[in-house]
Amino acid sequence: MKLSCWNRYTKSCSEKKRLFCILELSIYLHILKFLMKIAFIGTRGIPNNYGGFEQFAEYISVGLAKRGHAVTVYSPHFHPYKKDFYKGVRVKHIYSPETWMGSSVGSFFYDYFSLKDALKREKFDIIYEAGYTSIVPAYIWFNVKNIKCPIFITNMDGLEYKRTKFNKWIRKFVFWEERQAVKHSHYLIADNMGIHDYYKAKYSKTCRFIAYGADIHDDYNQEVLKEFKLELNGYYLLVARLEPENNVAMAIEGYLASKENGRKPLIIVGKTNTPHGKKLVAQYAKESYVRFIGGIYDFDKLNSVRKFSFAYFHGHSVGGTNPSLLEAMASDCFILANDNIFNRSVLKENAQYYHTAMEVTKLLNDMDIIAARDKEKFISANLEEIKTEYSWEHLVDEHEKYFMELFVEK
Repeated sequence: MKLSCWNRYTKSCSEKKRLFCILELSIYLHILKFLMKIAFIGTRGIPNNYGGFEQFAEYISVGLAKRGHAVTVYSPHFHPYKKDFYKGVRVKHIYSPETWMGSSVGSFFYDYFSLKDALKREKFDIIYEAGYTSIVPAYIWFNVKNIKCPIFITNMDGLEYKRTKFNKWIRKFVFWEERQAVKHSHYLIADNMGIHDYYKAKYSKTCRFIAYGADIHDDYNQEVLKEFKLELNGYYLLVARLEPENNVAMAIEGYLASKENGRKPLIIVGKTNTPHGKKLVAQYAKESYVRFIGGIYDFDKLNSVRKFSFAYFHGHSVGGTNPSLLEAMASDCFILANDNIFNRSVLKENAQYYHTAMEVTKLLNDMDIIAARDKEKFISANLEEIKTEYSWEHLVDEHEKYFMELFVEK
């Protein structure tokens, strides 16, 4: 019985019968909770040693397993973790040709093999796909829109077709993939209200907003600053993939034209071996106070570098809720953000915003006044937001509740 029907039915019952029905439903849901079989596909496996979706898959899958659900995470065969279980989560190792095909092509085959295994060898209640750009051909091949069980849920990530690292033809293909993902998925999840509103307006399809998460740390280490020749509270920080849509050049240009150039260095954290990264290094590495220090893959070190910065640039412009933004909020960063709907939906009024390099320059020229007025207030508000809206425990609650709703309605 659907919950809406159950509500209408119980309203017509006597109080005694209604209480009995509530008890009966509670027992029913409790039993269901321990029967749900959930699969996560489309990630590079757990434990996380790659990035955002993998961190999400680890936290949510482990959290759901702790609550009694039977959870499986699909993992490529080359993942360094080779065991079959991780903290109560079953890890299913699937061959991926990415090692010799490259991730751009190989990921399509990896997602296809994962989905084939999930449909042919398993009996899941819910299949959760992390992102859509490499799963769409498999969705179409297996005609998942007409499969009643399992339930297919797709996390739509960001507006991938707007990523300028893709050429015109790839962007057209990715936009086609977006439409097909909407068409074939049973349900959609967005990790940002801007993305949620986009899908609702463009496709008139219900999209559930469930955010990404972040940890709050208390193990920061000032000694890390010595490794990177940094001074406490004495540098601006930007952490990002060095791609055009992350507007690194905008922050650099604004900084170079400001009075802060020469006072506090601008530290750029991110791999420089991308085409755009190489371009940025060639153009700006000669600047005395702009430093490219590459990627920092030790999260404890990275969090400490965030924590002890004077201010933090977040230039992302096409994604949903970017993990690095939440991690900056959780690390007590004073955030200067590109002004767009995605960043504002997370930061609200607790950041300084800019549209252009000139606006960056103006912000930095007035930074002494702005920081004295806003810094502690914004840091405190963002930290509270992480504790309440973006804690992993809260997000496990949200996913469990949503999965249960869909499962009961099915």
